[in-house]
Amino acid sequence: MDLAALNAVAQAMVTPGKGILAADESTGTIKKRFDAIGVENTEENRRDYRECLFRAEQTMREHISGVILFEETLYQDAADGTPLVEIIKAAGSIPGIKVDKGATKMAGFPGETVTKGLDGLSKRLRAHYERGARFAKWRAVIDIADGIPTWGCVKSNAHALARYARICQQEQIVPIVEPEVLMDGSHDIARCDEVTRQVLQTVFNELYEQRVALEGIVLKPNMVISGKGSVRQASVKEVAERTIAALKATVPSSVPGIAYLSGGQTDEQATAHLDAMNRIGGFPWKMTFSYGRALQASPQRAWSGKAENAVACQAAFHHRARMNGLASLGQWEKKLEKKAA
Repeated sequence: MDLAALNAVAQAMVTPGKGILAADESTGTIKKRFDAIGVENTEENRRDYRECLFRAEQTMREHISGVILFEETLYQDAADGTPLVEIIKAAGSIPGIKVDKGATKMAGFPGETVTKGLDGLSKRLRAHYERGARFAKWRAVIDIADGIPTWGCVKSNAHALARYARICQQEQIVPIVEPEVLMDGSHDIARCDEVTRQVLQTVFNELYEQRVALEGIVLKPNMVISGKGSVRQASVKEVAERTIAALKATVPSSVPGIAYLSGGQTDEQATAHLDAMNRIGGFPWKMTFSYGRALQASPQRAWSGKAENAVACQAAFHHRARMNGLASLGQWEKKLEKKAA
């Protein structure tokens, strides 16, 4: 393992003013997105949409440090035959790959899941590296409801994340470690805070036990936020303060950076929360974004499956990427959203 090289990639992934585009939706997930805009979920349409984003060269170069790809996309070629991964690299971004095989029900743990995908991971990573991937992503899903999460669920998911991370580093690929405490449910922000701290502490204990070099990872956590069904929705200020406090208590300073997931927040909410955290400051890591829906919802609507809408799609993508880039520097202002609208 070349830790200096891994650290260099990790540092580049959290470059100030830039963030990570999560374009790794599975075929089933992107179908839901396409259904919402009336687009047929074909391989060609999936390619055309993602190619439209990747060819937004100014946006990619100025605001996108890396792109998480679904396996199909990593091995796809553009309409003109250029590998999509080469388009990403030409724009100065780092290609990455989602390698987990999704969450599956945990036997004996009703309502809980564990992420699968460790079998054959080394072999797959070697092929992905040859294709151009330099980082990977694995998502563990932790739900909050009556009686859950259980310790068994938290421990199992943390262990799998740590094994994945160690295998990635062995294959010279930077692991994005993504333990997501879901914002679904009616829990308040205090409960999310409690569970997030437990999950992060457990994850870092497992990373230590599995001999993962923290200088060669990027953490992709949830923000500490109220459940969608909570009668009390926390303010932007409280989300920012609680999130930073929770991470300060659990995340070692040797981690190069934090790339938050949006987790079902609206576009503007995800931007406002990231901005508020960076304005507070006082933390040892770089803090940026790794958003999927919060970066892509408006570009998808603008595109709507029509080639003639490519310019509008790229303009919408540029706006959201720029807003989040500013938020990663603590320089976003709400009036910039209104001006663009």
